[in-house]
Amino acid sequence: MVLELYSKALEVYRDSGGCFDITVGPLSRLWGFLSKSYHIPSSGQIESTLGMIGMEKIRVEDGTLLLLPGMKLDWGAIAKGFAIDLACRALIEMGISSGFLNAGGDLYCWGKNPDNQDWNIGIKHPRERGYFGILSISQLGAATTGDYQRYFIKDGIRYHHVFNPRSGYPASGKQSVTVCGPETLLCDALSTALFVSKAPEKIMEKYPDYGAIIVDSDGNLSFIGKAYPFRQVE
Repeated sequence: MVLELYSKALEVYRDSGGCFDITVGPLSRLWGFLSKSYHIPSSGQIESTLGMIGMEKIRVEDGTLLLLPGMKLDWGAIAKGFAIDLACRALIEMGISSGFLNAGGDLYCWGKNPDNQDWNIGIKHPRERGYFGILSISQLGAATTGDYQRYFIKDGIRYHHVFNPRSGYPASGKQSVTVCGPETLLCDALSTALFVSKAPEKIMEKYPDYGAIIVDSDGNLSFIGKAYPFRQVE
């Protein structure tokens, strides 16, 4: 199971040019997101920590993942999606004809809702209460990555938990990314990859069955990839 998840993570790592990377654990620790003792590390500390980042440093031997000293894996941007896919598959095989599973923003819907319509999924507004839009989906997963989930503010600047694995700093330019498509696992991983990437369109070209809704740092909406039914909430 772990190797299957690692294989999927490695696929997105390569397809995203390293924007999605499960080895960012040391950065989360350095910035205080694991202990909740938030602080801004020095450039020297970041540079030293970057030596422990990069999935190319992982070796697989006899079915075991081998890490360099100090490396720490963070499965948070892919494991929930994987768990939802497995759980939904099991429920469907049991004969459950419709339903949805939601685990903290990652979800999968199948069949019809009680009104015999597709399921309506609200996308949280990254700066205000409530939702900025609604997806109407079935037989699809969705996942959102945002800078509003875990963050701290210092001198008026928001520092969040979604790191650029190359710079060691929180990724910039976006407030949230929602990805919709057939596998929740890929929605989960791709939402992080697109949040980090400066060229998200290039990544989505490799996943033609997936679509993304992006809110940039100024609050503007954009859509890339496959279009799924969406309506904006005023």
